[in-house]
Amino acid sequence: MTGQWKRRDKAFALAASRYIRGINQIGSGAVRLISPKALGVFLVAITTMSGSTVLRAAEPDGPDALIGAKEALIITVATRAGDRFAKTASRAEQKGVLDYYGGPDAKLLWVDENGLNARAKAVMEEIGKADDYGLRASDYKLPKADGLKGADTQALADAEITLSLAALRYARDARGGRIEPVRIDPNLDPTLALPDPLQVMESLAIRSDAAAYLRSFEPSQPQFEALRKALLAARGGKSEDDIVTIPDGPALKLGVEDEQVELLRTRLNIVAPASGNAKRFDESVEEAVKRFQMTHGAAPDGVVGPGTRRLLNRQSQHASSSTRVKQILVNMERWRWLPSDLGSFYVAANIPEFMVKVVDDGKPVFTTRIVVGKPDKQTPVFSNEMQEIVFNPYWNVPNSIKTEELMPSIRGGGDWFFGGGGGGWDTSVFERNGLRVAIGNREVDPSTLDWSRIDIRSLNIYQPPGPTNVLGTVKFLFPNKHDVYMHDTTQKNLFAQTVRAESHGCMRVQNPDQFAVTLLKHVQGWSASQVSSAIASGEDEHVALKQKIPVYITYFTLWVNADGSISTFRDIYGHDTRMAAALFGEPLPMAYEQPQMVEDYAVNQPQPRAYQQQRRRRNGRPINTIADSISAFINN
Repeated sequence: MTGQWKRRDKAFALAASRYIRGINQIGSGAVRLISPKALGVFLVAITTMSGSTVLRAAEPDGPDALIGAKEALIITVATRAGDRFAKTASRAEQKGVLDYYGGPDAKLLWVDENGLNARAKAVMEEIGKADDYGLRASDYKLPKADGLKGADTQALADAEITLSLAALRYARDARGGRIEPVRIDPNLDPTLALPDPLQVMESLAIRSDAAAYLRSFEPSQPQFEALRKALLAARGGKSEDDIVTIPDGPALKLGVEDEQVELLRTRLNIVAPASGNAKRFDESVEEAVKRFQMTHGAAPDGVVGPGTRRLLNRQSQHASSSTRVKQILVNMERWRWLPSDLGSFYVAANIPEFMVKVVDDGKPVFTTRIVVGKPDKQTPVFSNEMQEIVFNPYWNVPNSIKTEELMPSIRGGGDWFFGGGGGGWDTSVFERNGLRVAIGNREVDPSTLDWSRIDIRSLNIYQPPGPTNVLGTVKFLFPNKHDVYMHDTTQKNLFAQTVRAESHGCMRVQNPDQFAVTLLKHVQGWSASQVSSAIASGEDEHVALKQKIPVYITYFTLWVNADGSISTFRDIYGHDTRMAAALFGEPLPMAYEQPQMVEDYAVNQPQPRAYQQQRRRRNGRPINTIADSISAFINN
């Protein structure tokens, strides 16, 4: 009968503790009949004697001990978690702790009658290494490791709750829960996979190595580990004597042999040839120089002249600064926004790098240049799945362009992008740019419409497939709330620019046909000739993918290369500054402005009439072609 008495009274005690919490959690509008603390004191009083031992039987013939010290401690934890610690954790984490310790099979994770157990000490040691993983150990309140010997039930319960909350917060932070990206900027819209607190608690209870389990919430991608090592090295610091600088001297280029080439190899972490002359400027050095120039906004000519020397030396001086540490930390945080498993086959675009790649089994199988959104029309950071590829697509003019660009031209307002001018209603913009107008399913002649009475947004204005279609020959759809996708373009010249922030948000792909071949070969078994035939047909063809392809639109401004060198990319949207402010408590400048773009950025901006006339003469064609006008304004 002893077991039966013990189970009955333990169930009563646990039910009472759950009842306490139930009163407290009925809802935000519930009226508290009695405080959890008051009932908790009563419950603990009747379940413990001097902070330990037992609950005695009510019946004369009952067993001496029905609820031991461990059960009493669990009840105390369940009671105190709902009151004292409500303000030190998120609502989800508080609920996870309450649900775990209020369960019928709950067991203590971190303490026993003698204080902290070995599991607790291992987890506390792991949390103490948080700084090495780009987090802050000081963010996690931990119990004192040696302050619980002989402690009473309440002190032990508090230690149990404190460490549970620290473990839950660490797991959340490791998966990107430190900040809400979309609150920093609406264009930072990743899908965070934050862990479920109750599942974390239950897993901690059964894992043989709780510290390793907690560590598993950190990103597992190789690039995150490379950044972590770079962080440790940057924090280690370098003396001025360790910083490699390239002194003034002759231009260093392919074929040149000079002692400075050895310094250049050291500066760019270029491995010296096993058999050869380390002082010779060979192809490996040229490629490394071009990569450095490209990632730092210089013309990638592969020649180390005065400008590249200054850039190399300035970056060397900055490499060991606190700015570099913060840049690494910000980029480590962005890896937490991605799923732990990216998939075996996926597409990844990096906005500041202006590149997109297809990855198969961890290795890039296709890479090409892209054009991304302007600083005031940003390409958002998000993830989704590609579902469809469209050959020879129609372009449906968005309402923003109808009202802001088309209508002013129709009014004869002289909008230079659509070649407007004069007075009255000028509908020639439609014919010039190959645009058609439909009301419902009926195509109409725009010159017959009464534009003084019509709302242009109610019209279906579109551009059919063809050589001047602003979307080119193919587009790649991964449905999302931002209405952003990838597509071909008629403005091929933009891919020659170093800084390619020219669109209205969508990404223009340099080699869309090869991109399509890479994707369709993998998921549909298509050949290159099938893709070519689909394009050549000129027909609007929608190909639904049999297997959805993950697409990750990222914003990495720092990358650790395979040889250990670091590539940095211009913070074109200012996200680094905003994230640093959120992560490190740094205020944003009062008059914060987007980073200044290079002169090429103005290629699609309105120009004086004299400049337009000069371009007409130089190019031998009118300025207001479809490529020079609409493509600068479409939502792409």
